[in-house]
Amino acid sequence: MEIAEIRNELDKMNNRIAEFRGLFDLDTKKARIQELEHDMTAPGFWDDQSEAQKVINEVNGIKGFVTSFEEISSELEDLEVTFEMAKEENDEELFEELAEALAILRKRINDFELQMLLSEPYDANNAMLELHPGAGGTESQDWASMLLRMYQRWAERKGFSVETLEYLPGEEAGVKSVTLLIKGHNAYGYLKAEKGVHRLVRISPFDSSGRRHTSFVSCDVTPEMSDDVDIEIRTEDIKVDTYRASGAGGQHINTTDSAVRITHLPTNTVVTCQNERSQIKNREAAMKMLKSKLYQLEIEKQQQELAAIRGEQKEIGWGSQIRSYVFHPYSMVKDHRTNVEVGNTQSVMDGDLDPFIDAYLRSQL
Repeated sequence: MEIAEIRNELDKMNNRIAEFRGLFDLDTKKARIQELEHDMTAPGFWDDQSEAQKVINEVNGIKGFVTSFEEISSELEDLEVTFEMAKEENDEELFEELAEALAILRKRINDFELQMLLSEPYDANNAMLELHPGAGGTESQDWASMLLRMYQRWAERKGFSVETLEYLPGEEAGVKSVTLLIKGHNAYGYLKAEKGVHRLVRISPFDSSGRRHTSFVSCDVTPEMSDDVDIEIRTEDIKVDTYRASGAGGQHINTTDSAVRITHLPTNTVVTCQNERSQIKNREAAMKMLKSKLYQLEIEKQQQELAAIRGEQKEIGWGSQIRSYVFHPYSMVKDHRTNVEVGNTQSVMDGDLDPFIDAYLRSQL
């Protein structure tokens, strides 16, 4: 990289940092951190574990944001000093090191910008992620289990925790349906990019003739809603069923009717929860899931109305195919919304979803 190119790159980064600084008030964020940390020292803070965890997640999220910005700003200042030294001494080796450092910093700035994009309502919330295989029986159910592992690995990479709220195993292999609660700052903001149908093309391990098969799994993502969110659910509008939980669990989970299924009659929305031993706790969790679903339905309704006003012909629903994972006759994962392609399919299946999520979020600007 030539001296002029390095100078131009530094100027671009300085301009972006200045733009970031103008978009948010750093002092306000620091004051919010102090306020929340003060709340954490109050007696009885841990009496409500769920609320306490929300506060901690918010503190960690804002701290991470502020720390990232300050580190990026400081590093850019250091690179300015290094550039001046390299220019004065005409040190080619130092220029090479500077070019490498700029590439690393460019990625950090892009990652920080992505965090700033997650400013929509509920982006910072935990996410509820559901996987439902399409037609195809064992083939599609196995694909669902592969996606389940992929999202669990992605969550691990992000430092998020994962709880299984509902799990229905397949008869031969894979899963018939699964619902995860992925906990972490901006979990929903990131994972909303994954909502839609995921398509797999491969040589089926369940086909003795070794033929190529295509399988589909729908992924649904909603934000976890807190109890104080104003979504009216009338008692007469819901039907509550209890049943015996399936899958692995403690000594009571498979011997009592602890699992809960709630049907919202006006919208025919169904949610289930079976991960707790207590029917009461499963019902509370299921009601949160129902709130999330109804919120998402309202958002989609607004999108459809807006599309009608604009005269848009495209489908606003979340059911359309968003990504293809091709394992045969070649290896490629392609996102059909952004045209991002990745040739390393194993890396993607191990949870490296950031290129797709990043491109999708930026396309929404």
